[in-house]
Amino acid sequence: MAVQRLWPPRGGGVTQSDEARVSGRGEPIRVLIVDDHALIRRSLELALAAEADIEVVGEASDGQEAVELSDRLLPDVVLMDVRMPRQGGIDATRQIKASVPSTRIIMLTVSDEEEDLFEAIKAGATGYLLKDVQIDEVPDAVRGVHEGQSLINPAMAAKLISEFANMSRKEAERPPQLPVPRLTDREMEVLRLVAKGMNNREIAKQLFISENTVKNHVRNILDKLQLHSRMEAVVYAVRERMLEIT
Repeated sequence: MAVQRLWPPRGGGVTQSDEARVSGRGEPIRVLIVDDHALIRRSLELALAAEADIEVVGEASDGQEAVELSDRLLPDVVLMDVRMPRQGGIDATRQIKASVPSTRIIMLTVSDEEEDLFEAIKAGATGYLLKDVQIDEVPDAVRGVHEGQSLINPAMAAKLISEFANMSRKEAERPPQLPVPRLTDREMEVLRLVAKGMNNREIAKQLFISENTVKNHVRNILDKLQLHSRMEAVVYAVRERMLEIT
């Protein structure tokens, strides 16, 4: 089958999921699609509907509608366009994370501009997906963020690191807000590698530990900081001067 891209969508089918993929899984991942272009919403819906472990529970054409539907449908994952009429994706993300904090949000955009990327992460987005991504990569992106992973490619991670360094310098003179939760030395090691854009597999290899151990450390970090995503944890750690990025 031909591979589609999100922007602009092209004709062609989508790959059917392997039923074995959901063996042992519980309820399907509930996804809300938000984009002001009907063709992109349809392209995403077709790709996700082919997956037995994913259920599209709704669609919205702007941020305001996305906030209303999220409050009502309580989706596990939202695929959120950045720029839309009435209300943009970053503002909508901020509102959704305030009202439904367990929801994971993947931003969809044609832009990898540093300002949009950083604002999306600060708003609570868990991932950032460019619209030239191959359509068959979207279901795995949804699964990844649902499992607690961050979806940032290496090029975007480099831009985030640059923004973190700038933020660290700006915050250097501000007294830290106390009390700051204490992380173990190992948790700080993991957080430093997360800040470099490494995924769980790369962190495990770097620290000579298992991926499950990395996941446990990340979970503990988020629990201690009372946050919902890895990138939120990095932003917090830089702001509170727990991490220094140069």
